[in-house]
Amino acid sequence: MARHSGSLPIYLQFAELLARDIAAGRLVDGEKLAPERDMAVELGIAVGTLRKALAELQSRGLLQRVQGSGNYIRAISDPKSVYAMFRLELIKGGGLPTAEVLDVERLKKAGGLPEFGSSDEGHRIRRIRRLSGQVAALEEIWLDGSYVEAIAPEDLSESLYLYYRKQLGLWIAMAEDSVGLDVVPDWAPPAFGQKAGAPIPHVLRISHAQDGAVAEVSRTWFDHSVARYVSRLR
Repeated sequence: MARHSGSLPIYLQFAELLARDIAAGRLVDGEKLAPERDMAVELGIAVGTLRKALAELQSRGLLQRVQGSGNYIRAISDPKSVYAMFRLELIKGGGLPTAEVLDVERLKKAGGLPEFGSSDEGHRIRRIRRLSGQVAALEEIWLDGSYVEAIAPEDLSESLYLYYRKQLGLWIAMAEDSVGLDVVPDWAPPAFGQKAGAPIPHVLRISHAQDGAVAEVSRTWFDHSVARYVSRLR
């Protein structure tokens, strides 16, 4: 699995995949996981990488490792996942989220966007989203220009919220999603597999920082034959 400098480490990607399965109820409290070597083969990773992922889950309180017995799920209300607000899943459920940055530009904010932030400029980030390797969505994220002067594409993490937190001191504390129908944007690359102008499900997200200010507005167009939007109530 190729990585750039902003990607999550492989072990953390798989820790997040398992955390999402726990949050979704696909792995339930008290469930015993398969032996580590069997799990590693199923996930296509080295045993050492899997063990680091399991250790990460244990540190979050999501896993109990019993010597001589195995690994057991501990479902808790807050899995501390960097994908806690990521709502797309494969049709069959789950899926390891990864992102490919197409371009990053600082621009005057586009017309038609909800009002946000204090600057008249924003950082426009366009990405392809994959779930377990399958192209699932296009994203256009606008971060208010007041938080940082410039963003290097190679510094962006798979999770922008993690990048915001670590590099900018910005925490996305709340987000509001509006789901509807739109059309595939004209900048869609061939890899997306859907023609520009074709009808497609669309999510508009307005994201609030820890101080309550609207820091970011994003648009996501997702392929409904690959992915679904899921919001679970607890």
